[in-house]
Amino acid sequence: MKSEDFELFSTLVKQRSGLILTADKAYLLESRLFPVARKHNIKSLEDMAQVLRARREETLMFDITEAMTTNESFFFRDQKPFTLFQKTLLPKLLAARVDKKQIRIWSAAASSGQEAYSLAMVCVEEAVKLQDWRVEIIGTDISREMVNRAKSGIYSQFEVQRGLPVTHLVKYFQQISGDKWQIKDSIRQMVQFREGNLLTDFSAAGPFDIVLCRNVLIYFDLPTKAHVLGSIAGVMQPDGFLLLGGAETVLGISDKFKIVSGEHGLYVKAESSYEAVA
Repeated sequence: MKSEDFELFSTLVKQRSGLILTADKAYLLESRLFPVARKHNIKSLEDMAQVLRARREETLMFDITEAMTTNESFFFRDQKPFTLFQKTLLPKLLAARVDKKQIRIWSAAASSGQEAYSLAMVCVEEAVKLQDWRVEIIGTDISREMVNRAKSGIYSQFEVQRGLPVTHLVKYFQQISGDKWQIKDSIRQMVQFREGNLLTDFSAAGPFDIVLCRNVLIYFDLPTKAHVLGSIAGVMQPDGFLLLGGAETVLGISDKFKIVSGEHGLYVKAESSYEAVA
């Protein structure tokens, strides 16, 4: 691929999704964009670059961005955030929201929905404590394909074997074919999935009590990370919680949050009075 074509595609993807594609990822870009070219009846990536230069066709730009988004997810990924959610965050919010009896949770960059559904299953496990409470779980992703997959709640045998306890598979899923499983309607109805771009204004979606934005910031440059973290802070309750991935941090990036001592990956807003903050 010509360097100027790589620059064109990588700049487009960064502008529309925030994802950074370095030169060593040229092979990945090529492998993912060839199917896009075929879909649009374009013979080569070089020709596709020329088409983009001639006219900024929205459908083509959408498909290019969609093809390059990373969609890795699985149930109860890394486990600790879900234990923390169940054992620490829920009890604190149950005490703090006793008057409203409502908790709102945002799974940002939700991919195919496993994270959001894992949270829903935890809430069902805590049904006695949450009786008469309204728990709203919203999952957003830039990929239309992933949002539609998440809404369907259908997963392969391989996907349900990644992180999902067997007891949960039996309790919350039904087998619809030899290697396909679907989450039961009672769980699917607990989660709303929507298209959403972390680079755009999502202030109208808040406020949220808990935000999970895990394993996403690692794909952004520092200014984009700071922008996204600032936007997230803007839709969080003053005493809300933010969960990031194990390789992510706010240190040196944003002054909107502070670290919760002893809880790797857990953050609260800078003005929070939460007592466990170092």
